[in-house]
Amino acid sequence: MEWYLKVWRDWLDFKGRATRTEYWMFTLFNVVIMALISFIGYFIDTDLIDLLYSLAVIIPAFAVSIRRLHDTNRSAWWLLIMLVPVIGFIVLLVFYCQDSREDNQYGRNPKSPRMEQPDF
Repeated sequence: MEWYLKVWRDWLDFKGRATRTEYWMFTLFNVVIMALISFIGYFIDTDLIDLLYSLAVIIPAFAVSIRRLHDTNRSAWWLLIMLVPVIGFIVLLVFYCQDSREDNQYGRNPKSPRMEQPDF
């Protein structure tokens, strides 16, 4: 749940990097929450809750997707490949599954150990 909430806290950060864990945990929790909302909406016979949640989560989902692409040293423009049916989804899925690259133009590798500053 920590990773899901982290994405919501950084919902306007389109410049950093996101690890595989951050992206996939957000996606997992998002799918579970959407399934629960859809289930509840089915029983109360409305799609309004589902629509409102989908609208609320669209910007954080784009932000974490862009940061995930940055982590693999790709620009956000790669999201446009989703316009190519089936193949675009597969290409992005491969990118999202790749491991973090070394430090790049989008920042430090989030998995690299941080150098601690000595306390004087």
